[in-house]
Amino acid sequence: MKTPRRTIVAVIDDDELVLDALEDLVESAGHTVMAFQSGPNLLEGGRLSEIDRLITDIGMPLIDGFELRRVARSRRPELPVILITGRHDIAAQRPAAGIADRLFLKPLDGRARLAVIGGQ
Repeated sequence: MKTPRRTIVAVIDDDELVLDALEDLVESAGHTVMAFQSGPNLLEGGRLSEIDRLITDIGMPLIDGFELRRVARSRRPELPVILITGRHDIAAQRPAAGIADRLFLKPLDGRARLAVIGGQ
C-alpha cells in the first residue's frame, strides 16, 4: 500500500521566533514545512511550484504578505494562502480586502491553528 504524500506548507515570516513556532505547529500536524524569512526567498528559489499551501506574515520588508499572495496567485491561482499579522488595524480591514476567512491575528488563536493544521 502506497503511503499518501504529505502536504507541503511554505511558512514565511521575518520574525524568527514566530517562524520557528509556526514550523513546529505545522510539522506537528503531519505536514512537511518549508520555512522562509522573506517572500523573495520563496519566489527566487523556484520553490513555489513545490508547495500545497502558503502561510505568510503581512508586515515584512521587501515584499509584504499581500504582494506575496498576489504574486503567488498569479502563478498558481489554486494555491491556498493564509495571511497572518500582529497589526490589528490591518485585521479590521478584512472584509473590505476580501480576506475575512484567510487572515489571522498573532498570536494565533484556536481558529487559526485549526485553519493551519486542517488546511483550510
